[in-house]
Amino acid sequence: MKAAVDQNGNGDGVFNVKNYGAKANGKTDDAQAFMTTWIAACRNTSGPATFLIPEGTFLVGPLVFAGPCQSRPITVEIQGTVKATTDITQYSTTEWISIEDIIGFILTGSGVFDGQGPAAWPYNDCKTNNKCQALPNSIKFSKVNHSIVDGLTSINSKGFHTTVFRCYNFTATNMNIMAPGNSPNTDGMHLSTSTLISISNSVIGTGDDCVSIGHSCEKVTVTNITCGPGHGISVGSLGKYKTERSVSDILVQNCTLFNTTNGVRIKTWAGMVTGSATRITFDNIVMDKVKNPIIIDQTYGTKKNKASKWKISDIHFKNIRGTSTTNVAVLLECSELFPCEGVELRDINLSYGGASLRNTTTVSSCLNAKITTSGVQNPPACAV
Repeated sequence: MKAAVDQNGNGDGVFNVKNYGAKANGKTDDAQAFMTTWIAACRNTSGPATFLIPEGTFLVGPLVFAGPCQSRPITVEIQGTVKATTDITQYSTTEWISIEDIIGFILTGSGVFDGQGPAAWPYNDCKTNNKCQALPNSIKFSKVNHSIVDGLTSINSKGFHTTVFRCYNFTATNMNIMAPGNSPNTDGMHLSTSTLISISNSVIGTGDDCVSIGHSCEKVTVTNITCGPGHGISVGSLGKYKTERSVSDILVQNCTLFNTTNGVRIKTWAGMVTGSATRITFDNIVMDKVKNPIIIDQTYGTKKNKASKWKISDIHFKNIRGTSTTNVAVLLECSELFPCEGVELRDINLSYGGASLRNTTTVSSCLNAKITTSGVQNPPACAV
């Protein structure tokens, strides 16, 4: 196949949304042009295809980029700005852009996905309404296997910036994901029911978890992430739904967190659902004014006196250093039914960096946790 040489969409295998009717004026909904372009690119039989979003501002409502595609790989290259429509009644599902059922997918480019969240965030009433309707997430990757996301920029999502669901061998790197610290439920990247996932070399600042590793995930690595503001990097929450499966083989390494409400965290609900979280390592993490630097919370979302039925074991916190804005720098609150086992604390050095001048001592607090320690322990570890 002749290589594509014209980034305006005139080369072989390049499908430019402007050539399929996209106006790029920031006012006209270009969703239909995007879908027409996608169908042409996905059905391309002459080799790999590139779905090109050139420079300009494109307004689009809900989109579904569905496979399987005859072209493999298929690349989405974004050079311009894609803005979500702001009328939330348009969104009948929980996604703005759904990318699904594709083997060999690549997302790249220097452009921006703008969820235009400020227009929708006032409608998020989930803190006071148990039957609230979640605002749409910006991009969902569902059954997207053997794939690379390189250079994604996502700003001001209405809900989550990205979700990864039922994916295998999925790599995300060089991302820039941003929303204000007070934006509701704007997780940077949320994983569930996925295996062999790599997230690396990215800057994420949101109003919720920078990265959340949900149920049924295995073999996940999160490396070289700068996180802040937000709620930190979390495994969980786990144990809310009956369909959940266990979590294992998670590595979070070489990350920096600043001005976050949590640092590295494992969280489970108390209730009827059982499962396990095991072989999880947090290594070489820098905390800069983090409220809860190290935390296991097995009472997450619990208002009644119930014990979590999730078993947490083989957990390693290693070489974690920096400052805590609260006096409790290490909080291990495990289940009464299934105490945490095999929790290692190695070389922990967390000093007080909060506003209070009266009490600048950091301490550890543990409940139902079986721990081992080595190296520096500041604050002093809980007595075993």
